[in-house]
Amino acid sequence: MNFLPIACLLLALTLSLPAADRPNVLVILVDDMGFSDLGCYGSEIPTPNLDALAQGGVRFTQFYNTARCSTTRASLMTGLYPHQAGMGYLDGLKLPESKGTHAKLEDRCVTMAEVLGGAGYHTSVVGKWHLGQQNGSVPWERGFQRTATTQFGELYFPKERSKDACKWVYLDGRKVAADSPEVGSGEWYSTFMFTDWALKFLDDAKASGKPFFQYFAHGAPHFPLKAPQDVIAKYRGKYKMGWDKLREARHQKQIELGIVDAKWPLSPRPKDVPAWDSLSEEDKDRYDHLMAIYAAMLDCVDQSVGRMIAGLKERGMYGNTLILFMSDNGGNAEGGPRGISEGEPLGGPESHVFLGMTWATLNNTPFRRYKHFTHEGGISSPLIAHWPAGIPAARHGKLEHQPSHLIDIMTTACDVSGAIYPSEFKGHAILPAEGLSLMPAILGEPLHRVKPIFWMHEGNRAARTGPWKLVKKFKGPWELYNIDEDRTEQNDIITKFPAMSQHLIRQWEDWAATTYVDEWIGQVRNDWGDEIRADGAKKKKAKAN
Repeated sequence: MNFLPIACLLLALTLSLPAADRPNVLVILVDDMGFSDLGCYGSEIPTPNLDALAQGGVRFTQFYNTARCSTTRASLMTGLYPHQAGMGYLDGLKLPESKGTHAKLEDRCVTMAEVLGGAGYHTSVVGKWHLGQQNGSVPWERGFQRTATTQFGELYFPKERSKDACKWVYLDGRKVAADSPEVGSGEWYSTFMFTDWALKFLDDAKASGKPFFQYFAHGAPHFPLKAPQDVIAKYRGKYKMGWDKLREARHQKQIELGIVDAKWPLSPRPKDVPAWDSLSEEDKDRYDHLMAIYAAMLDCVDQSVGRMIAGLKERGMYGNTLILFMSDNGGNAEGGPRGISEGEPLGGPESHVFLGMTWATLNNTPFRRYKHFTHEGGISSPLIAHWPAGIPAARHGKLEHQPSHLIDIMTTACDVSGAIYPSEFKGHAILPAEGLSLMPAILGEPLHRVKPIFWMHEGNRAARTGPWKLVKKFKGPWELYNIDEDRTEQNDIITKFPAMSQHLIRQWEDWAATTYVDEWIGQVRNDWGDEIRADGAKKKKAKAN
């Protein structure tokens, strides 16, 4: 069936509708979740609400992020590559002489809230911001009419062990202590507390008579891993099967679901990850506990999604809401092979827990590497698109294999809302959006992407065009893979295709020269993402955001 006429008709109808009848847009972002961590992407963790969205919508199997927190948020919000938006790195690194690492959103970019707000949308944001608040880039001045946000994320309970900057919530720009009754009543858990605020903002949108754009940026499952103890208890003992057998099980389920091709081998267990059967019973119990906390966090995210769906239905908004669900980077291996487990009870307010490299290898099944890196494990995200009024029933439950990227979300939002992406905003020239609308892909049509997709984070680089992927770990050589044949990046073919390799390298260099990309001269990271000194020794304390 050819869906192109449907797509054209849909766009024409959207542009002709009054503002109140245009689709709502709900973007849900989770933090540090791996490619295989949802049930509908191969996981054993039950995620029934997200699985239901996938069954009623479209799942993308080759959707890409930027490998890190702030950089992904910048691309998602602006439709630009991170350096273009001013966020070439985390928002704690400001390089005055830099072209693209200014630790805040620049005036040369415009946010999705600014664009859709200008088109008559009610705009709101809840959860993690991490886009340069300390440098003057705040959500309430970048188009969001209602805000309930944290500066960095990493807030789970009203009172907990955390750095001071993580003990505050910003309600419409006002700094409010996290343990204030104004934020939430009782001993709340932030995944649910922010869901309460998200639903309040939907009520505001309904009362205004406007369609809404809401950005729901979960802190979970970012470290320090924390969750309600009763939810953690549900998963205790379930991970004593170990990462080796669970990786195989996820891989097999991914093949059965059609998420991955059976000809792509499961990437080998990294040399720094021990075989599960070699561990002591004490270590097995400890590792089981770490993964139980992580699974509990995703369980709570799925519960939040279920509450949002129920809330949309109760408010008569469900049918005409485009929901886009994704993760900001691949699974996080920081903390090394053993992870970190401090404080009692583990997962509670006073604990400090990192999942570590062992379980992150499971999170990113079947791929190589992790957050920070531009190999598939670092940059591959689930993307679920769900819109009852806009996605034909014939597309429900379908998989979409065309490569896509965060830069495409802005253009997609403009496409479905009828909003016009500006060339100028508040007296500043605005860089052209880099992405394509994903609506043709959602409807089963080609995207016709002309330019490659590019990456650069911490010196880790990549370019993707058609089946070809060029990739380089900082200080390492360029590698080339045919993703159609080898998406788990097991067979480097750069010496077999020198002309293609050189062509892609030149394209990457041209892109970097024209998009404010800085040459990376910062720290080197080891294979799990912790900083190391120039002499190869691990630093005492890794900075890990």
